[in-house]
Amino acid sequence: MDEELRRYDAIRPFEPEELPAAFDRMLSDPQFRAALAYALPGVPIEALDHEIRKCKTCLEFQVRFCHKFLENLLAKASTAFTFDCSAISRQGRYTFVSNHRDIVLDSALLALKLIDSGFGTTCEIAIGDNLLAAPWIKDLVKLNKSFIVERSASLREMLASSKRMADYMHYIIGRKHDNIWIAQREGRAKDSDDRTQTALLKMMAMGGEGSVAERLRQLHIVPLAISYEYDPCDYLKAREFQLKRDVPGWTKTKQDDVMSMKTGIAGFKGRIHYHCSPCLDDFLGALPDDMPKGELLDAVARRIDRDIHCHYRLYPGNYVAADLVRFGGKLSGHYTADEKKVFLDYVDGQVAKIDLPNRDEAFLRGCILTMYANPAINQMAALGENV
Repeated sequence: MDEELRRYDAIRPFEPEELPAAFDRMLSDPQFRAALAYALPGVPIEALDHEIRKCKTCLEFQVRFCHKFLENLLAKASTAFTFDCSAISRQGRYTFVSNHRDIVLDSALLALKLIDSGFGTTCEIAIGDNLLAAPWIKDLVKLNKSFIVERSASLREMLASSKRMADYMHYIIGRKHDNIWIAQREGRAKDSDDRTQTALLKMMAMGGEGSVAERLRQLHIVPLAISYEYDPCDYLKAREFQLKRDVPGWTKTKQDDVMSMKTGIAGFKGRIHYHCSPCLDDFLGALPDDMPKGELLDAVARRIDRDIHCHYRLYPGNYVAADLVRFGGKLSGHYTADEKKVFLDYVDGQVAKIDLPNRDEAFLRGCILTMYANPAINQMAALGENV
């Protein structure tokens, strides 16, 4: 193994020589075996054991198992999945910075489309250590080419942790010649008001060499807009909003995260669209050399946000919600009466799923409508459209 790679042992995915031991741990874990039986029903566990052990790299595991699982999942949970990568080269290696809708699927579906579109590899995935609720989950995500974001580190450790992650991201692009997926902010935007945290860009610029702009250019950043017609977790997010409003100091538990992961994976999404904006290399190269660091990071964050907002694919429900939240019917040309009824019936059904002792239906409905309205509101602002 590359000695430089040893520096990243605590956070990096598995290397080929580490897979047999990882398979032994996972396949002896009853919870993992149960998860396999759920994900691939009707397939004998012995056959799965045999096939998994044939995989010699993480990419082979993704192609052999994850690809087929995702295709089967989408056949049940989605009506269409489109991917526009016309703005980038299939021979390039990029850091995809995207808005964040689903804990598991955002990156997994990108990996699926990269393979289907002829990129030759998938992507290494940034995942928070707060989601690693069991040893087999940590093994599984590392097998799925994930690297660990150490969010549970102490304040004293955070600087060193951030520096190590930045260095590793540059190593992925420059030495491993692989892609990266990372969300534009820590955690999902519960209200779908997608904004890039400058702290993320500041961390990324801790690696590499040269000026801040040059360090970011070395990562070949591609803004990626992820659009779901329906977010299966919308009612869970609305529930969180009411709990945070009503219960002082309320915080999510690991069980809440697991519930969000299960719901996001299995729930109905309708139409899905992924859209890659042009790589930011030229934009970064055109920034003034003497631009203060804070202004530069703000400018890059605004550019990523603009690209994601402009390329977000809006569906009838987004326009209906935006009309109800802000525009008072001025967007009615974007949907029919039947489409409005279908969407509002959907919202009522999601509100009905929320299990709270003092359920505030008007507040919860408003939360869900806002989630669907914000992408439309942001796109119109980005495009300079007046309503």
